[in-house]
Amino acid sequence: MKLVVIGGSGLIGSQVVKKLTAAGHEALPAAPDTGVDLITGKGLDQALEGADVVINVANSPTFDEASVHFFRASMSNLLAAGKRAGVGHQVILSIVHVDQVPELVYYRAKALQEDLLRHGPTPYSIVRATQFFEFIEPTMSSTSDASTVRLPATAIQPIASADVVDAVVDVATHAPLNGIRNVAGPDVFHLDDLGRITLAAHHDGRTVVTDDQAGVFAAVTGDVLTAGPAARLAPTHYRDWLQMAH
Repeated sequence: MKLVVIGGSGLIGSQVVKKLTAAGHEALPAAPDTGVDLITGKGLDQALEGADVVINVANSPTFDEASVHFFRASMSNLLAAGKRAGVGHQVILSIVHVDQVPELVYYRAKALQEDLLRHGPTPYSIVRATQFFEFIEPTMSSTSDASTVRLPATAIQPIASADVVDAVVDVATHAPLNGIRNVAGPDVFHLDDLGRITLAAHHDGRTVVTDDQAGVFAAVTGDVLTAGPAARLAPTHYRDWLQMAH
């Protein structure tokens, strides 16, 4: 199969290209550095020529109101170019329960992207994942100082990016779902406890202070960041990943 990976040079996209190539598929990354501009549509027709499947893992450069414009423009351009190219399957990577967190503008933007895909001209699949292990430390650093890390007790069920890649590749190389597959890590944590586990693994002496006003996930209530019973659980545990990563 020929698969074009939009956002193919990022954290997820580069791993998707590698895995597809290793499995014998023709996987082509498409990103600004390969001459593709999702917002203007420049380079898309050339990139999608002869493609069976488009995998869209491109991310908005910001998480503010501009992300709404990014996902509206990029998804609209991609669906139109895919239709012109005769693409038979459009796959996007989204977020578990993305439509249940209207407090976060980025989640609203991703929910809009899903809606455009659902109502588009091409058979589709949506892979919804929970938060990546790789983003835990950046989340912590945004609300930390020399002695403390402030985190809310939000319930979270994080997943290794490599496990997300496996899910995306599996969905993209099979018939379109015309629906959603949810994937999540095997364990549910409270974010403040996850911070403590992370600091301990780094032998970092700072203290985690539970602060339900701190950081981006402070706006999230209940357990909407956890996957629920219908999700496929990935094999990698956070503590094991921490040991492997460091």
